[in-house]
Amino acid sequence: MKELVNHTEGINRLLARYGVKFGIYKNGTFHEQLFPFDPLARVIEASEFAYLEKGLIQRVNALNAFLGDVYGEQKIIKDGVIPEDFIYSSKGYLIQCRGIMPPKGIYSHISGIDLVQAKDKTWYILEDNLRIPSGASYPLIARELTRQASPRTFADKRIIDNRNYASMLKEVMDHVNTGGINVVLTPGRYNAAFFEHSYLAERSGAVLAMPQDLFVEDGYVYYRHYSGREKVGAVYRRISDEYLDPLTFEPESLIGVPGIVDVYREGKVALLNAPGNGVADDKGSYYFVPHMIRYYLGEEPILHNAPTYLAFYEKDRNYILEHLSTLVIKDVSEAGGYGVAFGSDMTGEELKHMAEVITNEPRRFIAQEVIDFIDLDIMEGDEQVPRKADLRAFVLTGETTKVWASGLTRFSRNPDSFVVNSSQGGGFKDTWVLSR
Repeated sequence: MKELVNHTEGINRLLARYGVKFGIYKNGTFHEQLFPFDPLARVIEASEFAYLEKGLIQRVNALNAFLGDVYGEQKIIKDGVIPEDFIYSSKGYLIQCRGIMPPKGIYSHISGIDLVQAKDKTWYILEDNLRIPSGASYPLIARELTRQASPRTFADKRIIDNRNYASMLKEVMDHVNTGGINVVLTPGRYNAAFFEHSYLAERSGAVLAMPQDLFVEDGYVYYRHYSGREKVGAVYRRISDEYLDPLTFEPESLIGVPGIVDVYREGKVALLNAPGNGVADDKGSYYFVPHMIRYYLGEEPILHNAPTYLAFYEKDRNYILEHLSTLVIKDVSEAGGYGVAFGSDMTGEELKHMAEVITNEPRRFIAQEVIDFIDLDIMEGDEQVPRKADLRAFVLTGETTKVWASGLTRFSRNPDSFVVNSSQGGGFKDTWVLSR
């Protein structure tokens, strides 16, 4: 990787020129920042990836089965595996989606599963992202630029080519397409992941559409262009559930497509991912995923959750309150590294306040044992320094469920932090999966 290190500054300049940035809209202000790239790739051996692949496919298949069940017959509730009030109190459960069967029965077409590897080499799932997981475009373009900077690096090593992500995405869209063009629906330039929307649309051959480009007429969705209109068969939507359709969800939404959910309900357009998936990637639902795997697939989980306690249950809540100073507390409704608090960092007064909040709002929190996950070296100036890093694996479900042989490795630039999210100032690496 030495040659790539020599090209780091130039690669980051090119990434900035291509608009590979991460935008954050907070407190009424939009901030755009570079998503810094580190040239020291994460390397995953072929045998290790085969193990991860098997476990990820199992997990996503179970989550898809859960979504179909919880918006359908709800057998998992009737059989007492998950409490009914736990499901209905999830902010991600959308009653408007009850009874909708998406095209081909797929709910999570693109799943972003976040993992960490402990120092004993055990992999743990930290989160399931089934709503609008982002990040695949960053290792894609980074690989493209590093190939240009150092072709010999990739010729000399047995690294699986990761340029097939766009074709995998197209296969999924084509599989569920109800008849018409494929569209990537973006809320616009000021969305945090706008670069990704445009990049994936271009690479997959889909049309990049703004909300005003789509309209519903005679029970179908159409794309409006300069010479008329085209029917839309699949929409890879990058707009949150609540803003997707003002006639179904948030009536004041200015970035939705009025009536699109009615067309989806009739099976005349596919929405990727399905609205309502938030009930499955609720951090509280995470606790139940091993139970889902056993219930729907009749198998033991291959990949494990981090040791997790659900404040919803009195026994777990008591454990959390007794061990608060050693646990990491997560607010189930937050994302992007927000709502995460380490008990070891809190003062006595802060611990007391947290205990009161957990006692008063137990459904709102989970707690986990702190996993001392591995550090990966990054370049800081001319030096290599260790920093905490995770991996977002991308699992695509169409005719079959497949794991992309790459992924987004994110790292913290703060030597004292376990939080690696880009919104918290982290950077990213390429992920090299070896072919043998």
